[in-house]
Amino acid sequence: MSTSSAPEHGPSDAHQLPLPASEANDYLRAELYINRHLSLMQFNLRVLEQALDERYPLLERLQFLLIFSSNLDEFYEIRVAWLKRQIRFSREVVATDGMQPQDVLRELNALCHSAIARQYRILNETLLPALERERIRFLARDTWAPEVGAWARDYFCEQVLPVVSPIGLDPAHPFPRLVNKSLNFIVSLEGRDAFGRETGLAIVPAPRSLPRIIRVPQELCPSGDHFVFLSSVIHAHVDLLFPGMRATGCHQFRLTRDADLDLNAAEVEDLARALRGELHTRRFGSAVRLEVAAECPDDLVEFLLDQFNLEAEDLFHVPGPVNLGRMMQLRGMVERPDLVFPPFTPSLPEALREAPNYFQVLAEQDILLYHPYQSFTPVVDLLRQAGRDAQVLAIKMTLYRSGSRSELVDLLADAARAGKEVTVVIELRARFDEAENLQLASQLQEAGAVVTYGVVGHKTHAKAMLVVRREGRLLKRYVHLGTGNYHAGNARLYTDYGLLSANPEIGNDVHKFFQQLTGMGLAEHLEHLFCAPFTLQARLLALIDQEIAAAQRGKPARIIFKANGLTDATVIQALYSASSAGVQVDLIIRGMCCLRPGVPGVSDRIRVVSIIGRFLEHSRVYYFLNANPAIYCASADLMERNLRNRLEIAFPLLDPRAAQRAIGELETLLADNLQSWELHSDGSYRRNQPQPEEQARCAQLQLLQQLADR
Repeated sequence: MSTSSAPEHGPSDAHQLPLPASEANDYLRAELYINRHLSLMQFNLRVLEQALDERYPLLERLQFLLIFSSNLDEFYEIRVAWLKRQIRFSREVVATDGMQPQDVLRELNALCHSAIARQYRILNETLLPALERERIRFLARDTWAPEVGAWARDYFCEQVLPVVSPIGLDPAHPFPRLVNKSLNFIVSLEGRDAFGRETGLAIVPAPRSLPRIIRVPQELCPSGDHFVFLSSVIHAHVDLLFPGMRATGCHQFRLTRDADLDLNAAEVEDLARALRGELHTRRFGSAVRLEVAAECPDDLVEFLLDQFNLEAEDLFHVPGPVNLGRMMQLRGMVERPDLVFPPFTPSLPEALREAPNYFQVLAEQDILLYHPYQSFTPVVDLLRQAGRDAQVLAIKMTLYRSGSRSELVDLLADAARAGKEVTVVIELRARFDEAENLQLASQLQEAGAVVTYGVVGHKTHAKAMLVVRREGRLLKRYVHLGTGNYHAGNARLYTDYGLLSANPEIGNDVHKFFQQLTGMGLAEHLEHLFCAPFTLQARLLALIDQEIAAAQRGKPARIIFKANGLTDATVIQALYSASSAGVQVDLIIRGMCCLRPGVPGVSDRIRVVSIIGRFLEHSRVYYFLNANPAIYCASADLMERNLRNRLEIAFPLLDPRAAQRAIGELETLLADNLQSWELHSDGSYRRNQPQPEEQARCAQLQLLQQLADR
């Protein structure tokens, strides 16, 4: 059995565990639940820790550090912003864990300030020196050789000066409305301008059209790859923006705003039109966080806080670039295959390798795909064949995230132009992909496809494709069901399952699902699929009860759930009941987990692990030892929003070979002792490590070796 390393810094916890025996079966007690926002922050901290793992190539370690930055941006834009809105409007919501929003914010502030300090220490003391040893250097202004300084001045005059718009602050030029997450400078000035003004302060927004990292010409620095930050170039030449005046200080800062969209479903008549109106406001929502350069003087910091109505706890002094996420472009600017993960080729299932006609293959067997180890191409090829096949009459598909340049969308448009009946349900409210989805909807409508936007008040998060084909006198249905989005790029980075099937009962269920989505009427009975918000939660609870009944009869009983988040209190209470009854419960939860494992008498048979690795663990799988069928894949996480407020699908693996394979892959993940973190009852996570006599097991590497073409 693997052991755990030193604990990750966890949320403070005043609850004394274990609970007294008299209270052990009261599953509604706040002590049994971890706050969801603190739990999500713990996930972000686990991502940050990957930057220190020397088993990863160096550029991948940097990538983890930058992903942490991106995650934290979204955390403030959505989670922290939501908590602040509750407090500002006196609409505090106390969740099952019993914590008040003010208390949650207080703990989050402490965690986030500590994490940001740690992030910059890792960058400045570990990663940048390591990159320099590999001859990848970021040149600070005070290290520029004369020829580099001359080049930087030319770059500023030719590329920056024509597009930058400095804003002097005076009654005619009040403090500008700055875009969310944009790079800006506050500049203190001496002297008078051409109009005799002596305001003393100006704001310089960095042009968003310019790269944040600039390569120094090879002839100036021939040994290795050398870069400067745009912020350094602007800082070094800020005087040129104010002729005849002297800049006495120039300090970068960055503002994060509330970016959640506020659409009142009851008042929306045209969702697409309403969303277009809301997207602009996202860039200018209420301020929630201010990042400033570490050397920025206190008086300027106070001035900025006052302008944005922020408090001291919302301020982050950072010893480095304030927009670290934009450093992600570095990977595409250096040719160092030795510093990134080795490439691999996703494999094709044997049945599809030499098969020109997917319809013939699926008529004989189901195909289970496990991305990224297995290729996403069969999903694309099935749609391509459907669009070209004269016997195909109709194609229906859901789209949540597909990317701005999607081959699947092009194929749907081609099929519509070829005369197929193409119906696409596009979820316009897929967070941060709304603008892309609006554009894709227009593209499909122009091609003649029928486009709908699902059901107002319920996001369409299910991943489903239905192809209707005439075969003789019969109409036959072919389907794809998945746990992840129809996004070919994500299929190389996210782990997800996809099922290709011609099973007539599955096909009939998917047909009813689409009828329900695009039409009106009562929910119809589905033979095999569980569909949220109607049956998914109830069927999961019934299957948990079935395992409880088996355990009570003395039979072996086991549940394995894999999901991105577990926050639904009803499901958690059912799992506590299962553990108390003797059911072994293994949970692979990547991110938020509100369940406390290891509480005697309540959850001592529950184990929770989180796997962080090369690929984002995204697949959702539910396994029940005593059920038939025993295993389901799903689009839904075990969260209130998924089970109650979204259109989701869970589908069984009816083929025994596919089912056994998926169960084995779950066991592989549970045996990981290199990239897995174990949750303890106090809310902290500890990284698992193999004991001396134990073999080291990296689940993702093992699955790559088993499934992918190396």
